[in-house]
Amino acid sequence: MDYEFLTYERRDQVALITLNRPDRLNALSRGLQEDQRAAVRAAEEDDTIRAVVITGAGRGFCAGADLSGRPPSANGDAEPETPPQGDRLDEYGWVGRQAISLYRMTKPTIAAVNGVAAGAGMSMALACDMRVGSDQSRFKTVFIERSLSPDSGMSFFLPRIIGYSRAADLIFTSRSVDGEEAYRLGLLDRLVPHERLIDEALEVANQIAGWPPMAMRSAKRVIQRNLDLNLEDALREEYHGLGYARRAPNDVKESRASFVEKRAPRFTGS
Repeated sequence: MDYEFLTYERRDQVALITLNRPDRLNALSRGLQEDQRAAVRAAEEDDTIRAVVITGAGRGFCAGADLSGRPPSANGDAEPETPPQGDRLDEYGWVGRQAISLYRMTKPTIAAVNGVAAGAGMSMALACDMRVGSDQSRFKTVFIERSLSPDSGMSFFLPRIIGYSRAADLIFTSRSVDGEEAYRLGLLDRLVPHERLIDEALEVANQIAGWPPMAMRSAKRVIQRNLDLNLEDALREEYHGLGYARRAPNDVKESRASFVEKRAPRFTGS
């Protein structure tokens, strides 16, 4: 499938999705939103893809909602490009669907944060399972500066990743966080040299892709569901997750055989 506002590449068993509006720091227009959800859906439906890396072209990861799509309002403030009214008549809103498309994906996702990730762009990075960045990564919540409260999943993801008070700090002050501080806070899981950013993200993704896909799918689901459960309910989720992972009997056998034979495993998802 061809995309107008992003590129989609296969790197072995990994899909590399690159937001491609570099002149706008990959700000989210309606077209980019639609392409992003379609690309994620394509990776989800492709059984040969086992992990996804999302990054941005040029200097930015994603600068948030595109404020250039509509002319200035009467008070001179630009308003973000919005989809037709019928597109917004659901309980999530058009930016909410971005968060759902990533969070509900059954395959691991990694954001390679190559530059600024602001507003809904920061939320996109937070919706991924992991984030790899460099000294050129920048995070900024932005919403309060626009007289808005957080959307696109930020109020859900940010406190879970870095804790309530640190999330409140970033949202209430809207201050910019560089790569080193982002790593200390836990916004970034890996801090790497900028010139190695994509290679390092792909290396992590390929490592993930090498493990049994059914077990990986179960692991992601159990981690997500158990964030807000008590111990008893979490143990039930783990028990059900083990049953799901074992639906691939050949991979179960291969995990044992490769251990005994002291060789690299070859998992097929069957």
